[in-house]
Formats: sequence, C-alpha cells, structure tokens
Amino acid sequence: MFIFGLAVVFKLLSIQFLQGDKYKVMATERVVKDVIIPANRGNVYSVNGNLLATSIPKYDIRLDALTPSSRTFEKYIEPLCDSLSKYTGKSSSKLEKDIRKARANKNRYYLLARNIGYSEYIRLRGFPLLSLGAFKGGLIVEQTTKREHPMGGIAQRTIGYERTDDQGNITRPGIDGAFGIKYLSGVDGQRKKQQIGKGQWKPLNDANEIEPKDGYDVYTTIDVNIQDIAHHALLKQLELYQAEHGCVVVMEVKTGEIRAISNLGRTSKGKYYEKLNYAVGESHEPGSTFKVMALMAALEDKVIDTSTVVDTQRGRKRFYGRYINDSHRGGYGKISAARALEVSSNIGLATIIDEHYSKNPEKFIDRIKEWKLNEPLGVSIIGEGKPDIPEPGDKKWSRNALPSFAYGYNLAITPLQTLAFYNAIANKGELVKPRFLRAVKEFDKNIETFDKEVIVKKICSDETLNKTKEILKNIVVRGTGKKLYSKTFSMAGKTGTARTEYWMDDWEDNPRYISSFSGYFPAENPKYSCIVVIHKPSIKVGFYGADVSGPVFKRVAQKIYTDTPLIDEIESLDIKIESVDNEYEAFYNTAQTYKTIMPNLIGLPAMDALVLLENMQVDVKVKLDGNGIVKEQSINKNTKLTDNQTVVLKAS
Repeated sequence: MFIFGLAVVFKLLSIQFLQGDKYKVMATERVVKDVIIPANRGNVYSVNGNLLATSIPKYDIRLDALTPSSRTFEKYIEPLCDSLSKYTGKSSSKLEKDIRKARANKNRYYLLARNIGYSEYIRLRGFPLLSLGAFKGGLIVEQTTKREHPMGGIAQRTIGYERTDDQGNITRPGIDGAFGIKYLSGVDGQRKKQQIGKGQWKPLNDANEIEPKDGYDVYTTIDVNIQDIAHHALLKQLELYQAEHGCVVVMEVKTGEIRAISNLGRTSKGKYYEKLNYAVGESHEPGSTFKVMALMAALEDKVIDTSTVVDTQRGRKRFYGRYINDSHRGGYGKISAARALEVSSNIGLATIIDEHYSKNPEKFIDRIKEWKLNEPLGVSIIGEGKPDIPEPGDKKWSRNALPSFAYGYNLAITPLQTLAFYNAIANKGELVKPRFLRAVKEFDKNIETFDKEVIVKKICSDETLNKTKEILKNIVVRGTGKKLYSKTFSMAGKTGTARTEYWMDDWEDNPRYISSFSGYFPAENPKYSCIVVIHKPSIKVGFYGADVSGPVFKRVAQKIYTDTPLIDEIESLDIKIESVDNEYEAFYNTAQTYKTIMPNLIGLPAMDALVLLENMQVDVKVKLDGNGIVKEQSINKNTKLTDNQTVVLKAS
C-alpha cells in the first residue's frame, strides 16, 4: 500500500509539474479558441457620390442567462420581457417563462433576436437588463456583415462582389472583385470565444482583442443617371428582339472614364439579368464595325483616298476561290471608298485591302499592332477577353484572311476594345485606356487617385481623322445608319452585322447574327462615345445593326442630353486685385498694432472703423454720426484709451 501510494503521488507530481503545461494548453484549446472578427468591407460609390455597394451590419442578440446576479435578474426580468413583448409581439409571460427556463438550464447563449439591423440593435441593447452590458446583464452581441447593392440588378456584375462557394473557391467579378483585396476588404480583427456546452461558443471580452480595420471606399466613374438610361434602353431592345445577350458601354471621350456599362443575358425563363460582363470579357468577330479600322489603315498608308473608285460589281465577288457578298441585292457597282464604308460594302473594303496589302500583309498587320488592337487594354476589371488577330504563318492564316479582316471576320476583339478605338477617333486621335475607377478614399482623405492613361498618343494623321469623322457622320445621315438620323441631334458611328456560329452545321436552317453600333455624340464636338452589341436577335423580328443596336445608341445619346442639364463653365472668380489686397493688409496691421491706443481712422470706411474699435482690448463706446468714409474722430491718434470711454466718429 505504501509503494502504491508513492506511485500515485509520483504520478500527480508528474502531471502537475512535468506535463502541466501540456494539459493546460489542451484544456484551453477545448474550451477557448481564437475567432476572426471580419472587417467591414469598404463602400463603392458612383462618380456622383451615390452608393453602389455597401456592407450592412447585421446582429444576433443573445443572453447569458447565468451572468446576472439573482437580485439583478429578478429586478429586471419582468421589464425586459415587457419590452421584448412590444418588440416581438409575443406575450410577456411566455417570454419570461422561456428566459427563466434558460437560466434554470444554465443556458449561457439564449437567442433573443437574429439578423437585425443597426437601429433595432440599438433599440434592443437599451432594454432593461440588456442595458447593463455583458458583465452585469449577460448581453451577448454577434455582428456579421451583408453586401448589398442599392441599385439592385442594374450594373450589379460591373460593380461586382466577392463570393466563396462550399469548396472554398472565390469568385471576384467587377470593381468590387478587382479592388477587393487591395482596398475594400480591410484587415480582420481577432477575439476569443469560450465553449459553453452543446457546441455553442460565447465571445469573451479580452484585453488582447484586436479590432478589425475597415476597408477603404472606392469611387468609380459610373454615373447612375447614365447607367439607368443605358440599362433600360438595352433591356427594352433585348426583350423586343428576343436576343440571347447584349451589352452597352458609354465612355467619356476626353478622359476614358466609363460612365455606364450594362451586360444582360437571357435566362431559361426569358428574363434578363447580368450573367457575365460581355463588354469586357467576350472576344468575338466584330463584323462591319471593323471596316473603319481597315479603311483608316489604307488612308493612313496613302494607298487610297476617300475618292478612290472601287468596283463592288453586282454584290458578289470571288476572292481566292471563295465568294464575298454584299447585303444589298444587285450590288452598288463602282463607288468611292468613302461611299463603300457609308453603305458598308463587304466587297468594297475587301477589294481595297486585298489589292493594296496582299503582297505585303505584314504592313496591314503592323498598322493594327500600332493601334494596340492585338493586345488587351489592361483594364482593372478581372476577366478581360484576349484579342485574336492571326498573322502570316499562323494556323488560321490563309490568302482569304486579309479580305476577311477588311469586313471584320477571321479576327476577334472585345466590345470595349472597339469602343476605345472609336473613342480615339472622337478624341482627336488620342487612344486612352477605359477607366472604371476615379479614387480610393478613407472618409474624405484620398488614399490613391487614378488619372487618364494614354495608350497611343496619336493613332493617325489629322487628315485621316477628319476624313474618317466625316464618313462616320454621313453613315448616320445617308448610309446604313440613316434610320437613326435626327435633325435636332447629331451622331456619328458605324453599324455592324456579323454572322456568328456560321461554322456550325445547322447555321443555314438557324442563322445567328451579332448586331452592333459603335460611335460618338454629338458629331461636331464629341462628349461621349458608345457601343451597343446584341447577340443572336430573333431573325423573325430583325437582325441588322441599324435596326437592333442602333436604336439603343440613339436612345442613350438623346436621353443623356435631354436629362442632363448643360453646364456653362466660367473662369475662376478668385482674382486678386492689388488695391483690395493693400487695403486688407493695412486694416489687418492696424488691428494687430492698436490694442489700447487710438488709431488713425480718418479715411477708413465707417464699418471698418467700428470693427477696429469694437475688437480692441479696452471696452470703448462708439458713437457714429453719418455713413460712408470717416472724416473726423473725437480722440486723436496715439491717445491711450480707457474702459467706458466714448469715441465719436463723423462720416460722410
């Protein structure tokens, strides 16, 4: 028995001193753990300061029914239940019964309210017992945040979000996703929680608790009014033409700031919502909107002029064993290069490019590369589509590649790339990067600002620019876009109608098209550029760019100028006048010098003289006789003044 006793004592000492730290850590890990306190995600604002995305705090209110003393519990239980009854609509007696039962069962995590807003949270924590706080009243508050978009589905994917699925995969589309990690997410905090049984954990108030640091706010370039116009104009046309999906982008010409971007796709039920960011991420054959680039290359290389005659024959011409057709039955015959673009002749542009570049296709490709059309724009939003422009030697290259380029086939670029190029035409040749972000702020403090980025300083000569702008204007006046012409409002741009999925076997039975319109407005002094692209409209209703996408462009352009008041800019009124500055300087020096001694007030305006005397360190009484400029003063200059002394001023 003595040896057995020694063994027990030895084991106790071993556990206490040799293995004590180990078991203490194990015990702590089982009942106390560190948990993350998520930081509030920063807000996303429009260029006008309207809220586009924000994190709304939500609260769960619980009661540690064992923490209040018996005296405190009995004193406040009835008033608490009366307040909860008014809040929940449940009977006070039933609430009291449940809370007493929770105390009897030693429930330290009794739920009072779940997922409530901030105003309700403030109201509840003011209830009897709960107002005593965590230590005396047993109040437990758990906060979570929910991301909300005040504009609803409008531009929701462009504004973006950050989501994590069950497998831990994170998706970060749009502005919120692109700038989430760097600016919006903030820094999470940390606190301890204690296990109180039945798998429940109670927050602990600890001196080592780390408060979360909220994320910065992001100010975008989006204008909510223009965004609303663009969204509803696109939605109306998609529904009318029963199209698969479409996008519209509005960009400010001089700065490249995106004022609106809407991307809508059709669901199986025929409704439209923002499924994908087609404008940024979808590369496709642009069709006839690319004819502008082709003609500009020929003009800039001086292989043609706008008056150069091209034979479009009777609307059908053979190129290297393959026929190219014009949409106009019977063809246009012999027309000028400018007219070929106005009527969007496939044969006309294909003939021009093939005749002048077929022996040296690299020359044409180099011009495209010079305009950076073969490279992504490098916009901030994640998931930008990559352009695909084949070169000689590539698998896609053939002798037909060059004629196909001329009218927008056998290559792929994104709608945003097309828009950026048209914007450069409107912007006197300066190609700027489309921009979605203006500033990152912490309250009113700028953390980072974003300015205009120039991709190509000048895409071509002024001569080529002016000729192209004239043609784009005439397209709306007398070309393929003449249905959009308005005597009261000028626009310039190019229609586009491209076949899509034409390589599939069922195309002849079920033809599909991409309809587009890209341009700028007003035509004379462009303020905004805009592109509209609509995929797979119902051919039973229509599919030409002028019919499908053009009206969206026109509606957006006209409503922007109808709903947006014109602003006259004036020069700064902060103009320095030397005489005024000298008078102010003299007045200031007098006020600083004469505190108890009478100054010379003769020649000063009466109001200035009164101000000087009333702000002296002695309390004098001033009597003013007349108005205007002080002519006489009853006390001579440099005389010592005393309290309650009267000074008489005569002015005229």
